Amino acid sequence: MNKKIDIFDSTLRDGAQGEGISFSVQDKLHIVKALDELGVPYIEAGNPGSNPKDLEFFNEVKKLKLKHSHLVAFGSTRRKGISVKEDANVQSLLTADTDYVCIFGKTWDFQVKEILKATLEENLSMIHDTVAFFVAEGKTVFYDAEHYFDGYCANPEYALATLKTAHEAGAKTLVLCDTNGGKLPDEIMQMTSVALKETGAQIGIHCHNDTGMAVASSLLAIKGGADHVQGTLLGFGERTGNANLSTILANLQLKMEYDCLPEGCIQNLTSVCRRIAEITNIALDSSMPFVGYNAFSHKAGMHIDAVTKNPSAYEHVNPEAIGNERHFLMSEVAGRSLVIGKIRKFDPNVQKDSPVAAAIVARVKELEHEGYQFEGAEGSFELLMRKNMGKYKPFFDLEYYKVIVEQPIEGVSSTAFAQVKIGVDGEMAITAGEGDGPVHALDGALRRGLQRFYPQVKQIRLTDFKVRVLDSKSATAAKVRVLIDSTDGETSWTTVGVSSDLIEASWIALVDSFEYKLIMDVEKRFKAYL
Repeated sequence: MNKKIDIFDSTLRDGAQGEGISFSVQDKLHIVKALDELGVPYIEAGNPGSNPKDLEFFNEVKKLKLKHSHLVAFGSTRRKGISVKEDANVQSLLTADTDYVCIFGKTWDFQVKEILKATLEENLSMIHDTVAFFVAEGKTVFYDAEHYFDGYCANPEYALATLKTAHEAGAKTLVLCDTNGGKLPDEIMQMTSVALKETGAQIGIHCHNDTGMAVASSLLAIKGGADHVQGTLLGFGERTGNANLSTILANLQLKMEYDCLPEGCIQNLTSVCRRIAEITNIALDSSMPFVGYNAFSHKAGMHIDAVTKNPSAYEHVNPEAIGNERHFLMSEVAGRSLVIGKIRKFDPNVQKDSPVAAAIVARVKELEHEGYQFEGAEGSFELLMRKNMGKYKPFFDLEYYKVIVEQPIEGVSSTAFAQVKIGVDGEMAITAGEGDGPVHALDGALRRGLQRFYPQVKQIRLTDFKVRVLDSKSATAAKVRVLIDSTDGETSWTTVGVSSDLIEASWIALVDSFEYKLIMDVEKRFKAYL
């Protein structure tokens, strides 16, 4: 039987300290449900006494029926000079009504004396009193030893004394925190081994990523005897972030043969990561190990050919094991086998020497000569294939579009106006839109026109807009390539347009984005019908 590792996610608390991260109560509830689906045992959810939002969250989260996860309230030891019963923050943790609490305390003598302005003995009393109070209340206590590794290097006897005090007071797990994120993995492993030997308690690890090694440090801490690991699922958090739990989870379960999640749940890893990125309103790093779009992407022709024959040639794990999928990137270095693989999604009988394959390869090379790039625009590439295979029917016809841009006026938010006339099955629609720029206005006008015929376009949200000048020598007459990233909340896709006219390039990419969504919806309905 494999050794079990407890997973403790701090996205809602530590992750919320990352720049640009702000969760509403509903965001937090959605994230809890996603983490529960993944099978994460412990979710650290904040301190109900710190702000009204967390208090409301703890009231609302009680209504959820969680299958796998336990909520953990977070707070500090009592303050110096007062009893536990007099400390409002300590008492407020009881209002969370969770079976688990996580208490952090000072481990580094420098922090005790210079930051808390307390004596070393008083700090030990603060740790003991707080942990013992919650144990007496029937709570299971995780003790976070803040700045443990810095504290151990400065005064190992005192750092260990803080752990022993928490353990003697009844803490279930002693979590060693690399709060400054500055220790290297071999140091983490060595000091974790000592803590385990000296206390005999369950040891946890909590790393920050200031050296870029939070994942490595967490894995080596487990090698050193820790069997509880903390982090945030996508790695975001204060400064350079926290240990990335998605990477840790995949490595522990798939490569190191530890049990971390309930059976079958690891296959939800990619979808849950992408859902949480969407809830958080951030772009998931495409190069993130295991769950990123590029984690199993192949571009070079020889690589693609080898992976087609045997995926282990260039893949360290099966992408399906964590719910990801293999992607072959379309480019000038990709061979005909790539095109064949993609075409066979629509027609399994197509052969390598098929005329349709030759036609698509020729068309791709022609478009790339004009400035198109399909390796990052799978949506447009799929539409290109469909058009060349006779499996494409436009959802609407453009009669015209018109854009007017005005000089920005102080106090007026919209500076661009667009009008679009489209036809669907002979029925015409003329709609207008306004926005902060011509593309924004065009998007609004086209969206309004299509909603009359296809209400599902309301789900589409543009998440990124990139413009690349292809020939700077031509100055303002240069061609530009526009990439648009879109999502409907479940699936994400990218489309591309190229023109010497920025608005036209944007329009091409925009139309592809809407058509791709509509095609995907038709196919979903067809599969459901079958």
